[in-house]
Amino acid sequence: MKYLEEFRDPELAQKLFTEIDQIATQKWVMMEVCGGQTHSIIRNGIDQLLTDKIELIHGPGCPVCVTPLGVIDKALAIAARPNVIFCSFGDMLRVPGSEKDLFRVKSEGGDVRVVYSPLDAVKIARENRDKEVVFFGIGFETTAPANGMAVFLAKQQNLRNFSMLVSHVLVPPAIEVILQSPTNRVQAFLAAGHVCSVMGYWQYKPIAKTYNVPIVVTGFEPLDVLEGIRRTVVQLENGRSTVENAYPRAVTEKGNPAAQKMLADVFTVTDRQWRGIGLIPQSGWELSEAYRDFDAAVRFDVGHIETRESELCRSGEVLQGMIKPHECAAFGKECTPRNPLGATMVSSEGACAAYFQYGRFVAVENVAVTD
Repeated sequence: MKYLEEFRDPELAQKLFTEIDQIATQKWVMMEVCGGQTHSIIRNGIDQLLTDKIELIHGPGCPVCVTPLGVIDKALAIAARPNVIFCSFGDMLRVPGSEKDLFRVKSEGGDVRVVYSPLDAVKIARENRDKEVVFFGIGFETTAPANGMAVFLAKQQNLRNFSMLVSHVLVPPAIEVILQSPTNRVQAFLAAGHVCSVMGYWQYKPIAKTYNVPIVVTGFEPLDVLEGIRRTVVQLENGRSTVENAYPRAVTEKGNPAAQKMLADVFTVTDRQWRGIGLIPQSGWELSEAYRDFDAAVRFDVGHIETRESELCRSGEVLQGMIKPHECAAFGKECTPRNPLGATMVSSEGACAAYFQYGRFVAVENVAVTD
């Protein structure tokens, strides 16, 4: 716990809250682009302990939440095939498709397995050569190197029964789309530390310069988040717009060269649909030509699937920072973690799940007080 407790010190946190309040002379609006940071903010009440001078907006930082409905429905169709072992991280099993989720497919007889690493799926393929083993490869830049390694090893070991359904998305293009929106209110960004640990933060510098917005690379513990906010406010008050690294214990400017080399080999940049947002050009990865034989979407020919979103769910507006989760009429009523309408209520990094888990839908005046 040594390296956790020192970033949860309440006395240091109070000093940062005080310093932020003293520095800010007007209201500033900033967005965290990471579901882990969102949960840290809500779990620790950081947004409520800050003064009204700082507004935090929750962005599209949950990879499960932005995985498009079309890809979910493709996963469901593949997982239901009789000769398929479909492998996924656990947080994808309850993400709703047009009509069902992977748990339902499993209950109906599909061989759906939770794994803790894409390399587990490679092992399953090696041990079950009479089955088609498919791994659901989703996420931001953080999870992509391990997924790329799985495909690399499958090709190296000639595992022709292994394939991957890929839905990787990239953070910088999403930030630019938010900044280009006519309804944008975001004046600064807290960048995701784990993404930058892989990719570095050099790619954010042109964005900061072009759009005149501060971007601060930030960690996930309470003091990490508060330090990111403090540095952002300092820049805003001084009229600066640069990229700062407030997470140096894990992030360097250039990132992880070995991981980036793997990504450049296995993947190629492509246009990508984001659930609740739409098409963002050059915002994702797909398997490169050298590894195209391992593309599950091609192997199982599921490109024709039609999708249908819930008419009640406003998760797209939540993901774009246009509304807070509790401002959706279905939140906590028709939409709960047991009966989710959208992925933001399912994922461990989803903003709606955070608001529900930590009681943000309960008005203070409605809480009973007992002796």
